[in-house]
Amino acid sequence: MSKNNSSPKGELSYYGLSLLSYLRDSHPDKAGDKAFIAKRADRASEVYSEAIRSGLTHIEAEEQASTELYRDLHFSAYDTLVNILWDEFPVEIPEDDARKVALQVLPLCGNVLTKYTLTDDFADTPAYDLLYTELVGTIQILLEDGTV
Repeated sequence: MSKNNSSPKGELSYYGLSLLSYLRDSHPDKAGDKAFIAKRADRASEVYSEAIRSGLTHIEAEEQASTELYRDLHFSAYDTLVNILWDEFPVEIPEDDARKVALQVLPLCGNVLTKYTLTDDFADTPAYDLLYTELVGTIQILLEDGTV
């Protein structure tokens, strides 16, 4: 299987498709950013090729390429909002609507999200609990205001 990001018909490469799929699931607000996807996929392909040329196995090269492809994308504010809606607001927001509502409120939570450095391992830090609490409060206010 070729890992080259170039394709004859301008279609997404292996890395581009992998990233797009992940973004649709965990960062839908970024899934339409074709330039970001292309740049990240191209870089992952370069990392893979460089690793092979330096003598690494295909598995090791793939691990390095995947690290580059998903860098700074492991923590998802969108997924956090979906989980909050499922766990804290199951009566107000039906489970089937949680993803749609999370996408709607994501930009409205920007002022809360910008207070935190949302690194790949953010969910494992003490600050995650503070973010979670602030997001619950923000969603509660949005529900009370009728915004959601």
